[in-house]
Amino acid sequence: MLIPAAATAADRVALVVGMSDYKHIPALDNTLNDARGLAETLEDIDFDVTLALDTPLAELSGILGDFAFKAETSELALVYFAGHGVEVQGENFLIPIDANVQSNADVQRQSVSLDQLLATVERARKMRIVILDSCRDNPLGDLIDLTSADTDGTAEASGGGLAPASPDRGLLVAYAAKDGQVALDGSGDNSPYATALMERLPEPGLEISLMFRQVRDMVLQTTGNRQEPHTYGSLSGVPFYLAGAAEGQEDVIAEDRSVAWSTLRPEQEEQLLALADTGDTRSMLGLAYMRLNPNVNTFDPESAVGYLTRAAEAGAPEAQFELAKLYERGIGVEPDPARALELYRAAAEQDFADAINDLGFFHHQGSLGLIPDPQRALTFFERAADLRHPQAQFNFAALIDDGLIPSKGPEDAAGYLYQALRSGSIDVLNLLTERPTMFKTETRRALQAELQTHGFYDGGLDGQIGPGSITAIRRAFGLEG
Repeated sequence: MLIPAAATAADRVALVVGMSDYKHIPALDNTLNDARGLAETLEDIDFDVTLALDTPLAELSGILGDFAFKAETSELALVYFAGHGVEVQGENFLIPIDANVQSNADVQRQSVSLDQLLATVERARKMRIVILDSCRDNPLGDLIDLTSADTDGTAEASGGGLAPASPDRGLLVAYAAKDGQVALDGSGDNSPYATALMERLPEPGLEISLMFRQVRDMVLQTTGNRQEPHTYGSLSGVPFYLAGAAEGQEDVIAEDRSVAWSTLRPEQEEQLLALADTGDTRSMLGLAYMRLNPNVNTFDPESAVGYLTRAAEAGAPEAQFELAKLYERGIGVEPDPARALELYRAAAEQDFADAINDLGFFHHQGSLGLIPDPQRALTFFERAADLRHPQAQFNFAALIDDGLIPSKGPEDAAGYLYQALRSGSIDVLNLLTERPTMFKTETRRALQAELQTHGFYDGGLDGQIGPGSITAIRRAFGLEG
């Protein structure tokens, strides 16, 4: 599905947080400079930026909630935090300026967890990034033992650094310093990490994964290898240029990822090749997509199978899914339905929604050697819908509307339709605005109520999808009206 860039309220949104003037723990010198500088850098490359400086916890919590709602209709959502961060019993916390902590429990109650930051970006449509330029020292000294379950403990403090992050697939967490290490505040006006980000972010045509790799190399060089940035999690296989395309390069976010990856500049393809040799599965995916585009000179399906096989064996679910399609269709390899089914199932076991949705169709139709089983197909469709697969959300809503899911009713159908709109499904937008009567009146009435709950609709709940309802549907999608 292609969503016109001009139609969305904000394709790229960022929340930039800087904490410096701490009331009860040591202040930090450069964090406000870093936050202001990064906010300006992001604005220069067309991000819609929310800047929060020296914000107390209650205010920050409200800002996070507002940003999470805005992020739902963005292509990319990014959060940057510069300030004190600590690990408590394996969980990471970012400390606001008014925190007054005397125990682990105080840290947990008076701070924002990394999980909360991840939740603010998790529903963005394409890319989800959290950057922590924190943990520049241990702000609590020997006050408490951050590793102890005893909340009144005063034993030896943690050695500093954050715990390794384990975000869900499709989320990238970037640390200024690798887990267990302390980041440097810098001797100038900005930290080494913020300086590198501000230099690399604005480069047109620099694919996002390679951008973070170049930031890492810059910080290592600047700090004499004393600080090594690190990324955790994984982005989807969609290439993304934070600063847009370079001159002569097509800036495209397309369903056909082979087309999108083929726009990568030659020197970046060389970097992907080097990263693939180190075992980086996203680089393998990108190289495979490039070799599946029949319209470029890198077209080589057999080579694509090789890259996908390596990535699939390393456990990358998107590679398993793409390799399954090649075995199903006999592209670059002899057709093998059994192997295709095995790979679809492997990807589904890792909650890869595309594979789960396809397995629903295979069980419904009896494809790949399966015996038709419509009831089992429904379980796959529901699972994919609950994983926010837009097509599955719409289809499952239609199944509920048809009375085929006895345990669910119109409110459930409306909930799935609303989430499909928020996820950016242009097909759902068109169907609900042009052919709303394909759903029963009860479901349409429930959809109006859902839109009203979220502040998009203030009309009557009559099930008639007139101009007011259509405007609300468009606003829920992310259009102006």
